[in-house]
Amino acid sequence: MNRKELAKAKDPEALKKELIADFTEKFENPYVAASHGSVDAVIDPAETRPMLIKALEMLANKRDKQQPRKHGNINL
Repeated sequence: MNRKELAKAKDPEALKKELIADFTEKFENPYVAASHGSVDAVIDPAETRPMLIKALEMLANKRDKQQPRKHGNINL
């Protein structure tokens, strides 16, 4: 991604580490995704199982309601 910048740098290894740290801070952070609305919530890994159980319990009795047809079968 930054090949030209790395080639021009006096210390490419230091620049590479800096670019990696910057990328990690910007994109590998779950709070960034939450701020953009990509995820609903950021939960602690210890809370994953209880959250899944709660979500599945809410859906246990859900029935998919089929919409009534607007038109019946046509006569052929």
